[in-house]
Amino acid sequence: MLMSTQRERGVVHVTYGWIFAGVLALAALLMAIFGYVKAPPDKAFLISGLRKKIIIGKAAVRIPYLERLDVLNLKMMSVDVKASSFVPTAEYINITVDAAVKLKIGTEPALLAIAAENFLNKKEDYIISQVQDVLEGNMREIIGQMRLEEMVTNRKSFAEKVQENAVPDLRRMGLEIISFNVQSFSDQNGVINDLGIDNISQIKKKAAIAKAEAEKEIAKAQAQATKEANDARIESETQIAIKNNDLRIKEAELKNLSDIKQAEADAAYSIQQQEQRKTIEVKSADADIARQEREAVLKGKEVEVTERTLEASVKKKAEAELFERQKRAEGELFERQRQAEAELSEAQRQAEAAMSEGMEKFTRGMNLPF
Repeated sequence: MLMSTQRERGVVHVTYGWIFAGVLALAALLMAIFGYVKAPPDKAFLISGLRKKIIIGKAAVRIPYLERLDVLNLKMMSVDVKASSFVPTAEYINITVDAAVKLKIGTEPALLAIAAENFLNKKEDYIISQVQDVLEGNMREIIGQMRLEEMVTNRKSFAEKVQENAVPDLRRMGLEIISFNVQSFSDQNGVINDLGIDNISQIKKKAAIAKAEAEKEIAKAQAQATKEANDARIESETQIAIKNNDLRIKEAELKNLSDIKQAEADAAYSIQQQEQRKTIEVKSADADIARQEREAVLKGKEVEVTERTLEASVKKKAEAELFERQKRAEGELFERQRQAEAELSEAQRQAEAAMSEGMEKFTRGMNLPF
């Protein structure tokens, strides 16, 4: 009985354990379904409550009802900054400036924390409205520190100074400047236009002076070039005359040397001809001797060939006659043998006939009646 009760208690404990595990699994599944968040790259998701966490371009799980999800927009914003009224420059010339500014919420942890305090869940228009006054104030401050001509002729320097001046204020709002570009300057009294006219006049003046200087330099250069060309022409003609004279002297020397060489060549040619004629005569005599020797050898060879031919002819004739006599003797022998054989055969035939006739007579004699 006791063991049965213990088994029942064990089954109950196991059942409660499975139920608890199932509840935990279901809770985890619901948390994963309803608490899963994924931040795009242009937004920052701030999870607060049981924990504090900032995610950008990543995924995380928020515990529903226990943790809060807020959004910060990290997209770049365009702000049109324009002085609302004329501002005096360092020269007390009233002007207005129109600029275009690109800025965004900083992604540094410190800037994100400050921006979360100021712009959490706020739209872009709200952020732009908050920074326009700050940027305009910084721009008015820099306008009062610079001369008009300096600003107009070096817009980049003016923009950099405004940007440097505005950076601390914007960082205290959690923002950072991407770019600051000046669009235009304007004033009440047309000073900027006069500066343009003055610059045009100065440019024209400088251009006229430069043109005159250039023309003067061109004239000087042309005169110098003409002088140098004339000097060069005279020098060239002088050098040509010297070269022509040297050429004629050289031609005469070469002609004399050529005549000497031609005479030497003619004499050498005559000597060479004589030597060649002697060589030809010697060679011709040697050739005649050699030809005669070859003819003698050839005649000897011909005699030898004739002798051998005659000897061969006689030998062949004798051999032919011998062969003919042998063949004739063999024929006569054969004929005598054939005739003897025929006579022998005839004698044998006649003997056989006589014997046959005698036998026949004998036989008839033996058959005579008594």
